[in-house]
Amino acid sequence: MGFGALLPALLVLLLSVTPSVISCPPSDRAALLAFKSALTEPYLGIFNTWTGTDCCHNWYGVSCDPTNSRVADINLRGESEDPIFERAHRSGYMTGHISQEVCKLDHLSNLVLADWKGISGEIPPCITSLPFLRILDLVGNQISGPIPSDIGKLKHLTVLNVADNQISGRIPNSLPNIAGLMHLDLSNNRITGELPQNFGKLKMLSRALLSRNQISGEIPSSIAGMSRLADLDLSENHISGSIPAKIGRMPVLSSLNLDCNRISGGIPASLLDGAGLNILNLSRNAFDGNIPDVFGPRSYFMELDLAYNHLKGPIPRSITSAAYIGHLDLSYNHLCGQIPAGAPFDHLEASSFVSNDCLCGQPLRQC
Repeated sequence: MGFGALLPALLVLLLSVTPSVISCPPSDRAALLAFKSALTEPYLGIFNTWTGTDCCHNWYGVSCDPTNSRVADINLRGESEDPIFERAHRSGYMTGHISQEVCKLDHLSNLVLADWKGISGEIPPCITSLPFLRILDLVGNQISGPIPSDIGKLKHLTVLNVADNQISGRIPNSLPNIAGLMHLDLSNNRITGELPQNFGKLKMLSRALLSRNQISGEIPSSIAGMSRLADLDLSENHISGSIPAKIGRMPVLSSLNLDCNRISGGIPASLLDGAGLNILNLSRNAFDGNIPDVFGPRSYFMELDLAYNHLKGPIPRSITSAAYIGHLDLSYNHLCGQIPAGAPFDHLEASSFVSNDCLCGQPLRQC
Protein backbone atom coordinates (compact mmCIF):
# COMPACT_ATOMS: atom_id res chain seq x y z
CA MET A 1 0.00 0.00 0.00
CA GLY A 2 1.44 3.42 -1.01
CA PHE A 3 1.69 6.54 1.15
CA GLY A 4 -1.29 8.10 -0.66
CA ALA A 5 -3.45 5.19 0.35
CA LEU A 6 -2.21 5.38 3.96
CA LEU A 7 -2.91 9.11 4.35
CA PRO A 8 -6.69 8.87 4.98
CA ALA A 9 -6.12 6.17 7.57
CA LEU A 10 -3.48 8.29 9.32
CA LEU A 11 -5.84 11.31 9.42
CA VAL A 12 -8.59 9.21 10.97
CA LEU A 13 -6.11 7.91 13.57
CA LEU A 14 -4.90 11.43 14.43
CA LEU A 15 -8.44 12.76 14.78
CA SER A 16 -9.38 9.87 17.00
CA VAL A 17 -6.48 10.42 19.43
CA THR A 18 -6.49 14.24 19.48
CA PRO A 19 -9.40 14.63 21.98
CA SER A 20 -7.62 12.43 24.50
CA VAL A 21 -4.49 14.58 24.18
CA ILE A 22 -6.21 17.91 24.91
CA SER A 23 -8.56 16.69 27.64
CA CYS A 24 -7.56 16.11 31.25
CA PRO A 25 -6.23 12.68 32.19
CA PRO A 26 -8.71 10.28 33.82
CA SER A 27 -6.72 10.36 37.07
CA ASP A 28 -7.22 14.14 37.41
CA ARG A 29 -10.91 13.80 36.60
CA ALA A 30 -11.30 11.09 39.23
CA ALA A 31 -9.52 13.23 41.83
CA LEU A 32 -11.79 16.19 41.07
CA LEU A 33 -14.92 14.06 41.36
CA ALA A 34 -13.71 12.71 44.71
CA PHE A 35 -13.03 16.31 45.80
CA LYS A 36 -16.56 17.24 44.72
CA SER A 37 -18.17 14.27 46.49
CA ALA A 38 -16.90 15.53 49.88
CA LEU A 39 -18.65 18.91 49.40
CA THR A 40 -22.28 20.00 49.22
CA GLU A 41 -23.29 23.22 47.46
CA PRO A 42 -27.11 23.47 47.50
CA TYR A 43 -27.97 26.88 46.08
CA LEU A 44 -25.90 27.81 43.03
CA GLY A 45 -25.39 24.47 41.31
CA ILE A 46 -21.77 25.11 40.41
CA PHE A 47 -20.93 21.41 40.55
CA ASN A 48 -23.62 20.66 37.95
CA THR A 49 -21.02 21.76 35.39
CA TRP A 50 -18.61 19.06 36.50
CA THR A 51 -19.81 16.52 33.95
CA GLY A 52 -18.31 14.80 30.95
CA THR A 53 -14.86 13.35 30.45
CA ASP A 54 -12.96 16.59 29.86
CA CYS A 55 -12.47 18.48 33.13
CA CYS A 56 -10.34 21.11 31.36
CA HIS A 57 -13.31 22.72 29.64
CA ASN A 58 -16.48 24.16 31.15
CA TRP A 59 -15.98 22.73 34.62
CA TYR A 60 -16.74 25.74 36.82
CA GLY A 61 -13.63 26.96 38.66
CA VAL A 62 -11.27 24.42 37.10
CA SER A 63 -8.39 25.36 34.78
CA CYS A 64 -5.70 23.23 33.19
CA ASP A 65 -2.15 23.81 32.06
CA PRO A 66 -2.38 24.15 28.26
CA THR A 67 0.98 22.47 27.75
CA ASN A 68 0.07 19.16 29.37
CA SER A 69 -3.69 19.32 30.13
CA ARG A 70 -3.09 18.67 33.81
CA VAL A 71 -5.39 20.39 36.32
CA ALA A 72 -3.57 23.50 37.52
CA ASP A 73 -6.22 25.63 39.28
CA ILE A 74 -9.25 25.09 41.47
CA ASN A 75 -10.74 28.54 42.05
CA LEU A 76 -14.06 28.42 43.90
CA ARG A 77 -15.11 31.57 45.77
CA GLY A 78 -18.36 31.85 47.68
CA GLU A 79 -18.45 35.61 47.18
CA SER A 80 -18.12 36.67 43.58
CA GLU A 81 -19.51 38.95 40.89
CA ASP A 82 -19.83 35.99 38.55
CA PRO A 83 -23.24 35.86 36.78
CA ILE A 84 -24.11 32.61 38.56
CA PHE A 85 -24.13 34.54 41.85
CA GLU A 86 -25.98 37.52 40.41
CA ARG A 87 -28.73 35.30 39.05
CA ALA A 88 -29.13 33.62 42.44
CA HIS A 89 -29.13 37.00 44.27
CA ARG A 90 -27.05 35.51 47.06
CA SER A 91 -23.53 34.62 48.14
CA GLY A 92 -22.44 31.04 48.25
CA TYR A 93 -22.78 28.43 50.98
CA MET A 94 -21.03 25.09 51.00
CA THR A 95 -20.60 22.35 53.59
CA GLY A 96 -18.45 19.25 53.77
CA HIS A 97 -14.68 18.93 53.94
CA ILE A 98 -11.58 19.05 51.74
CA SER A 99 -10.94 15.53 50.53
CA GLN A 100 -7.37 14.27 50.63
CA GLU A 101 -7.97 13.11 47.07
CA VAL A 102 -7.15 16.69 46.03
CA CYS A 103 -3.52 15.80 46.73
CA LYS A 104 -3.57 13.50 43.70
CA LEU A 105 -3.71 16.62 41.51
CA ASP A 106 0.06 16.77 41.56
CA HIS A 107 0.28 19.68 39.08
CA LEU A 108 -2.03 21.90 41.12
CA SER A 109 -0.79 25.48 41.34
CA ASN A 110 -3.75 27.31 42.93
CA LEU A 111 -6.25 25.93 45.44
CA VAL A 112 -8.87 28.53 46.31
CA LEU A 113 -11.88 27.39 48.32
CA ALA A 114 -12.85 30.66 49.95
CA ASP A 115 -15.81 32.26 51.72
CA TRP A 116 -18.16 29.30 51.69
CA LYS A 117 -18.93 29.67 55.41
CA GLY A 118 -19.73 26.00 56.12
CA ILE A 119 -16.74 23.93 54.98
CA SER A 120 -15.26 22.18 58.02
CA GLY A 121 -12.76 19.44 58.75
CA GLU A 122 -8.99 19.85 58.64
CA ILE A 123 -6.50 20.92 56.00
CA PRO A 124 -5.36 17.59 54.52
CA PRO A 125 -1.74 17.05 55.67
CA CYS A 126 -0.91 15.68 52.22
CA ILE A 127 -1.41 19.19 50.80
CA THR A 128 2.28 19.77 51.50
CA SER A 129 3.17 17.12 48.89
CA LEU A 130 1.90 19.29 46.00
CA PRO A 131 5.20 20.43 44.46
CA PHE A 132 3.84 23.31 42.34
CA LEU A 133 1.34 24.85 44.79
CA ARG A 134 1.60 28.66 44.74
CA ILE A 135 -1.68 29.82 46.30
CA LEU A 136 -3.56 28.17 49.18
CA ASP A 137 -6.61 30.30 49.99
CA LEU A 138 -9.18 28.78 52.37
CA VAL A 139 -10.43 32.00 54.00
CA GLY A 140 -13.94 32.27 55.42
CA ASN A 141 -14.90 28.73 56.33
CA GLN A 142 -15.06 26.59 59.49
CA ILE A 143 -11.86 24.65 58.94
CA SER A 144 -10.30 23.40 62.17
CA GLY A 145 -7.22 21.54 63.28
CA PRO A 146 -3.62 22.66 62.78
CA ILE A 147 -1.69 24.09 59.88
CA PRO A 148 0.27 21.07 58.54
CA SER A 149 3.56 20.93 60.44
CA ASP A 150 5.63 20.50 57.26
CA ILE A 151 4.02 23.43 55.42
CA GLY A 152 7.56 24.62 54.77
CA LYS A 153 7.89 21.94 52.06
CA LEU A 154 5.77 24.12 49.76
CA LYS A 155 8.76 25.91 48.27
CA HIS A 156 6.74 27.73 45.59
CA LEU A 157 3.96 29.02 47.87
CA THR A 158 3.40 32.79 47.59
CA VAL A 159 -0.03 33.13 49.30
CA LEU A 160 -1.20 31.35 52.43
CA ASN A 161 -4.62 32.58 53.56
CA VAL A 162 -6.59 30.58 56.14
CA ALA A 163 -8.15 33.59 57.89
CA ASP A 164 -11.62 33.49 59.46
CA ASN A 165 -11.65 29.79 60.29
CA GLN A 166 -11.17 27.74 63.46
CA ILE A 167 -7.53 26.78 62.92
CA SER A 168 -5.79 25.78 66.16
CA GLY A 169 -2.34 24.72 67.26
CA ARG A 170 0.94 26.56 66.80
CA ILE A 171 2.44 28.29 63.81
CA PRO A 172 4.68 25.55 62.37
CA ASN A 173 8.40 26.08 62.81
CA SER A 174 8.80 25.11 59.15
CA LEU A 175 6.72 28.08 57.94
CA PRO A 176 9.69 30.51 57.66
CA ASN A 177 11.30 28.07 55.20
CA ILE A 178 8.85 29.19 52.48
CA ALA A 179 11.32 31.64 50.96
CA GLY A 180 8.93 33.11 48.37
CA LEU A 181 5.90 33.66 50.62
CA MET A 182 4.50 37.15 50.00
CA HIS A 183 1.08 37.19 51.69
CA LEU A 184 0.32 35.46 55.01
CA ASP A 185 -3.11 35.77 56.61
CA LEU A 186 -3.86 33.64 59.68
CA SER A 187 -6.17 36.17 61.34
CA ASN A 188 -9.31 35.33 63.30
CA ASN A 189 -8.49 31.76 64.27
CA ARG A 190 -7.52 29.93 67.47
CA ILE A 191 -3.76 29.76 66.95
CA THR A 192 -1.67 29.50 70.11
CA GLY A 193 2.01 29.45 71.00
CA GLU A 194 4.76 31.83 70.03
CA LEU A 195 5.85 33.20 66.68
CA PRO A 196 8.84 31.25 65.34
CA GLN A 197 12.03 33.07 66.33
CA ASN A 198 13.23 32.88 62.72
CA PHE A 199 10.04 34.45 61.36
CA GLY A 200 12.27 37.08 59.76
CA LYS A 201 13.50 34.50 57.23
CA LEU A 202 10.39 35.34 55.20
CA LYS A 203 12.29 37.98 53.22
CA MET A 204 9.68 38.30 50.46
CA LEU A 205 6.71 38.75 52.81
CA SER A 206 4.79 42.01 52.33
CA ARG A 207 1.77 41.35 54.58
CA ALA A 208 1.72 39.40 57.85
CA LEU A 209 -1.82 39.39 59.26
CA LEU A 210 -2.11 37.38 62.47
CA SER A 211 -4.70 39.30 64.49
CA ARG A 212 -7.44 37.81 66.67
CA ASN A 213 -5.68 34.67 67.77
CA GLN A 214 -4.10 33.53 71.04
CA ILE A 215 -0.47 34.00 70.05
CA SER A 216 1.82 34.58 73.03
CA GLY A 217 5.46 35.37 73.70
CA GLU A 218 7.49 38.29 72.45
CA ILE A 219 7.82 39.84 69.00
CA PRO A 220 10.85 38.13 67.40
CA SER A 221 13.63 40.61 66.72
CA SER A 222 14.24 38.86 63.39
CA ILE A 223 11.12 40.60 62.03
CA ALA A 224 13.14 43.83 61.81
CA GLY A 225 15.15 42.29 58.98
CA MET A 226 12.13 41.80 56.69
CA SER A 227 12.87 44.41 54.06
CA ARG A 228 9.61 44.02 52.11
CA LEU A 229 7.14 43.88 54.99
CA ALA A 230 4.61 46.71 54.66
CA ASP A 231 1.79 45.53 56.94
CA LEU A 232 2.22 43.76 60.30
CA ASP A 233 -0.92 43.05 62.32
CA LEU A 234 -0.55 41.19 65.63
CA SER A 235 -3.53 42.84 67.32
CA GLU A 236 -5.86 41.01 69.73
CA ASN A 237 -3.41 38.36 70.85
CA HIS A 238 -1.45 37.67 74.05
CA ILE A 239 1.86 39.18 72.90
CA SER A 240 4.08 40.36 75.76
CA GLY A 241 7.55 41.84 76.22
CA SER A 242 8.69 45.02 74.50
CA ILE A 243 8.83 46.19 70.89
CA PRO A 244 12.25 45.65 69.27
CA ALA A 245 13.44 49.20 68.49
CA LYS A 246 14.72 48.18 65.05
CA ILE A 247 11.15 47.59 63.86
CA GLY A 248 10.85 51.37 63.50
CA ARG A 249 13.65 51.32 60.94
CA MET A 250 12.12 48.75 58.60
CA PRO A 251 12.33 50.25 55.10
CA VAL A 252 8.74 49.85 53.85
CA LEU A 253 6.69 49.13 56.98
CA SER A 254 3.70 51.48 56.82
CA SER A 255 1.10 49.81 59.06
CA LEU A 256 1.80 48.36 62.52
CA ASN A 257 -1.14 47.14 64.59
CA LEU A 258 -0.27 45.76 68.02
CA ASP A 259 -3.40 46.81 69.92
CA CYS A 260 -5.07 44.61 72.53
CA ASN A 261 -2.01 42.72 73.71
CA ARG A 262 0.17 42.70 76.84
CA ILE A 263 3.17 44.61 75.48
CA SER A 264 5.09 46.71 77.99
CA GLY A 265 8.11 48.99 78.21
CA GLY A 266 8.60 52.29 76.46
CA ILE A 267 7.51 53.25 72.97
CA PRO A 268 10.58 53.18 70.71
CA ALA A 269 11.34 56.64 69.34
CA SER A 270 11.95 55.08 65.94
CA LEU A 271 8.20 54.44 65.55
CA LEU A 272 7.33 58.15 65.73
CA ASP A 273 10.03 60.17 64.03
CA GLY A 274 8.90 59.66 60.47
CA ALA A 275 10.69 56.52 59.27
CA GLY A 276 7.67 55.56 57.15
CA LEU A 277 4.89 54.35 59.45
CA ASN A 278 1.54 55.99 58.77
CA ILE A 279 -0.73 53.68 60.76
CA LEU A 280 0.41 52.89 64.31
CA ASN A 281 -1.98 51.35 66.82
CA LEU A 282 -0.48 50.49 70.22
CA SER A 283 -3.67 50.92 72.23
CA ARG A 284 -4.79 48.63 75.06
CA ASN A 285 -1.36 47.43 76.15
CA ALA A 286 0.90 48.21 79.12
CA PHE A 287 3.29 50.77 77.62
CA ASP A 288 4.78 53.18 80.17
CA GLY A 289 7.15 56.11 80.31
CA ASN A 290 6.87 59.31 78.30
CA ILE A 291 5.80 59.62 74.68
CA PRO A 292 9.11 60.26 72.84
CA ASP A 293 9.45 63.89 71.81
CA VAL A 294 10.80 63.07 68.36
CA PHE A 295 8.08 64.06 65.89
CA GLY A 296 9.21 66.00 62.86
CA PRO A 297 8.33 67.02 59.30
CA ARG A 298 8.59 63.41 58.12
CA SER A 299 6.07 62.18 60.70
CA TYR A 300 2.88 61.40 58.76
CA PHE A 301 0.17 59.40 60.51
CA MET A 302 -3.28 58.65 59.20
CA GLU A 303 -3.83 56.92 62.55
CA LEU A 304 -1.86 57.15 65.79
CA ASP A 305 -3.58 55.37 68.66
CA LEU A 306 -1.84 55.14 72.05
CA ALA A 307 -5.00 54.91 74.20
CA TYR A 308 -5.42 52.65 77.24
CA ASN A 309 -1.79 52.41 78.34
CA HIS A 310 0.28 53.71 81.28
CA LEU A 311 1.96 56.62 79.51
CA LYS A 312 2.86 59.63 81.62
CA GLY A 313 4.36 63.09 81.29
CA PRO A 314 3.31 65.79 78.83
CA ILE A 315 2.13 65.51 75.25
CA PRO A 316 5.30 66.12 73.19
CA ARG A 317 5.38 69.61 71.72
CA SER A 318 7.19 68.31 68.66
CA ILE A 319 3.96 66.65 67.57
CA THR A 320 2.86 70.04 66.17
CA SER A 321 5.71 69.83 63.65
CA ALA A 322 4.41 66.57 62.15
CA ALA A 323 3.50 66.76 58.47
CA TYR A 324 0.07 65.27 59.18
CA ILE A 325 -1.79 63.43 61.92
CA GLY A 326 -5.34 62.43 61.07
CA HIS A 327 -6.72 60.35 63.93
CA LEU A 328 -4.95 60.71 67.29
CA ASP A 329 -6.07 58.99 70.50
CA LEU A 330 -4.17 59.52 73.77
CA SER A 331 -7.08 58.78 76.10
CA TYR A 332 -6.93 56.59 79.22
CA ASN A 333 -3.30 57.18 80.15
CA HIS A 334 -1.57 59.21 82.88
CA LEU A 335 -0.59 62.22 80.78
CA CYS A 336 -0.37 65.65 82.38
CA GLY A 337 0.13 69.25 81.27
CA GLN A 338 -1.18 71.59 78.61
CA ILE A 339 -2.37 70.26 75.27
CA PRO A 340 -0.25 71.97 72.59
CA ALA A 341 -1.97 74.51 70.35
CA GLY A 342 -2.21 74.24 66.56
CA ALA A 343 -2.36 71.24 64.25
CA PRO A 344 -3.31 68.46 64.74
CA PHE A 345 -4.96 69.50 68.01
CA ASP A 346 -7.22 72.11 66.43
CA HIS A 347 -9.38 69.42 64.79
CA LEU A 348 -9.43 66.81 67.57
CA GLU A 349 -12.29 66.21 69.97
CA ALA A 350 -12.16 65.80 73.74
CA SER A 351 -12.53 62.02 73.38
CA SER A 352 -8.90 61.91 72.18
CA PHE A 353 -7.69 63.11 75.60
CA VAL A 354 -10.19 61.99 78.25
CA SER A 355 -9.26 59.99 81.36
CA ASN A 356 -5.73 61.26 81.81
CA ASP A 357 -4.31 62.55 85.09
CA CYS A 358 -4.16 66.30 84.49
CA LEU A 359 -4.35 67.32 80.86
CA CYS A 360 -5.80 70.75 80.18
CA GLY A 361 -6.36 73.16 77.31
CA GLN A 362 -8.49 72.94 74.20
CA PRO A 363 -10.54 70.83 73.62
CA LEU A 364 -10.56 70.08 77.39
CA ARG A 365 -10.96 72.59 80.24
CA GLN A 366 -8.75 75.65 80.39
CA CYS A 367 -5.47 75.34 82.26
